[in-house]
Amino acid sequence: MKPILKIGTRESELAVWQATQVQNLLNENGFSSQLVYIKSEGDIDTVTPLYELGVQGIFTKTLDAALLNNKIDIAVHSMKDVPTQLALGIQQAAVLKRGSYKDILVYKNDKDFLTENNSKATIATSSIRRKAQWLNMYPNHVIENLRGNVNTRLKKVDNHEWNGAIFAAAGLERINLRPQNSIDLDWMLPAPAQGAIMIVCRENDSVSFLACKTFNDDDTALCTKIERDFLRTLLGGCSTPISALAELKNDKIIFKGNICSPDGKQKFDMEKEFLLSDADKLGETAAKELLQNIQAKNIIHTIRNEKN
Repeated sequence: MKPILKIGTRESELAVWQATQVQNLLNENGFSSQLVYIKSEGDIDTVTPLYELGVQGIFTKTLDAALLNNKIDIAVHSMKDVPTQLALGIQQAAVLKRGSYKDILVYKNDKDFLTENNSKATIATSSIRRKAQWLNMYPNHVIENLRGNVNTRLKKVDNHEWNGAIFAAAGLERINLRPQNSIDLDWMLPAPAQGAIMIVCRENDSVSFLACKTFNDDDTALCTKIERDFLRTLLGGCSTPISALAELKNDKIIFKGNICSPDGKQKFDMEKEFLLSDADKLGETAAKELLQNIQAKNIIHTIRNEKN
């Protein structure tokens, strides 16, 4: 008789939606499961900007602890929140087919300020990556902190005198909360693995691993590995202004990456094209190439000085 797998999830509407997708996939493959709700440190502190918390895995470490203590069998994460180095004793079991990787702007009254020269505007986000790219594009704008789950953040946009706020498209679209007054930010490169969902389990748990492996999406797993390898090689985390996107097109991988100074004044972009057969080391190769560039080195030096 197959065991009932315990799925650990955060309590937010989006996290529960993601965990329920995994529960449905397990059910389709003949595995019974139940959701176990766990509050993360990132959910408890909804005031401090994420980049000031200074902790990689702020949204994942509580679930990691539950896994290692055998309170749950698998954990479901937004993949962009997962540290590139998994906790000892935990392994990646599957990656679901990616949703939208794009960032979007939810604007208040109108979006004229986006096209007016030297416009003044206030934009809300807690992401240092989004902040840096936005200030690079709109140096006259002011960035305000915005924390909380997607439902809370949308309400804050309504209740504050901001011109708009930046969200991940996938998060709002998955729970049917994307408002009409929103636009895709096609110029903004996403966080590595944005829009993807990762399932992890204990390294010694072959039952959970094999159960999840049945619905692993190989293309998404490959592209997100490249992006996360790029981030890891640059010693970045979720509080670092590093962006990456790998896309599979006609047996080739198109890779785009950038790194910004936190104030947005400096930005270095790169684009690479690789054959699919050479994709395994692409992220690491791209990062090492970036590290040879003087401009990119100066940006990394700036970031490290700000963190010290």
